[in-house]
Amino acid sequence: MFGSIETGAIVALSLCAALTSVNCLSIAIAAWRIGRNRGTPSFPSAAPISLVRPVCGLEAFSEEMLERGFHLDHPDYELIFCVADGRDPIVPLLHRLMASHPTVPARLIVGDERISDNPKLNNCVRGWEAARHEWVVLADSNVLMPPDYLQRLQASWRPDTGLVCSTPIGARPHGFFAELECAFLNTLQARWQYTGESLGLGFAQGKSMLWHKPFLDGHGGIRALAAEIAEDAAATKLVRAAGKRVHLVASPFDQPLGTRAFREVWSRQVRWARLRRVTFPHFFAPEIGSGTVLPFAIAALCVPSTPVLIGVVAMAMLWYGAEYALAARAGWHRSPRLFLAFLLRDAILPIMWVSAWMQSAIVWRGNAMDIRPKETPRLRTRATAA
Repeated sequence: MFGSIETGAIVALSLCAALTSVNCLSIAIAAWRIGRNRGTPSFPSAAPISLVRPVCGLEAFSEEMLERGFHLDHPDYELIFCVADGRDPIVPLLHRLMASHPTVPARLIVGDERISDNPKLNNCVRGWEAARHEWVVLADSNVLMPPDYLQRLQASWRPDTGLVCSTPIGARPHGFFAELECAFLNTLQARWQYTGESLGLGFAQGKSMLWHKPFLDGHGGIRALAAEIAEDAAATKLVRAAGKRVHLVASPFDQPLGTRAFREVWSRQVRWARLRRVTFPHFFAPEIGSGTVLPFAIAALCVPSTPVLIGVVAMAMLWYGAEYALAARAGWHRSPRLFLAFLLRDAILPIMWVSAWMQSAIVWRGNAMDIRPKETPRLRTRATAA
């Protein structure tokens, strides 16, 4: 009997050690990758850029985030704001910001085009088509743009690049559940993004996307991104099909969070999980092993012995210590409560993973969305410019 217990303990601890090793290796790769560019940029020096920003509704940091776009340290760029509804409360703020910065070329385009079930993509179509320059950045309204925002995107462009992106980094969390969001966004999702890119598996992220307009237009244009419910998933597949790569910026850009309720964090994360399951199921399946709670709890319950308990606790401490060290290395949010956020995140990850396989419906900004892949875009609608 004791021999079977010892064998069970060895097997349980070996499996937990394997998961810990894989995750710590990914942390090490991300820590090495973040903050450095590989190779020499091939982006044309001082090339003019069109910065297209879809906007919808007023948020806690809207004015600061949008005004940042008027203070970029770049010699030649234009701002194009896109809003689906002219009655949106963000419109007066945009008019005020444009009037306050007359030296920066800026326009507001009102009206979307229903080419997909993705409201953000619909909102970007006319902005893309109105862009005057060959280089176009699609950037969400809640990206915290530093003065060198455009240069940092350009610095990651290589001869084999089809797209440069930045994953969002949670910043300025107010309250524990905003720190939980940081635990998801930063040391989990951003970490795996950079690990994948380092291994030649770069995935697009819709927060900030630098495109060479002739390249995308030559492969179906922005409407080709309607092939998937998530425009970044469609972008990833399009770039790979063209024999190009998705590259990430050396240091990702912040997304201020403010206050978050648990329901908001759950809704956002489960929506993204379902999108990943539909668009990249073979990469989503292993995500069940990306947290400590489920595998370590199974090991401790199946082989309830002191060595196993001590072993899983020690490995959890190593795992979370490495995550915290990555946050420190990258300059991301840190606090003692982050360890509790790691634990809660990993406790709900298995529930989220199962939910992603069992359900397909998602809701984004009140819009019920069909997440099945799309083959053809829908008809265009008319819009006005303001």
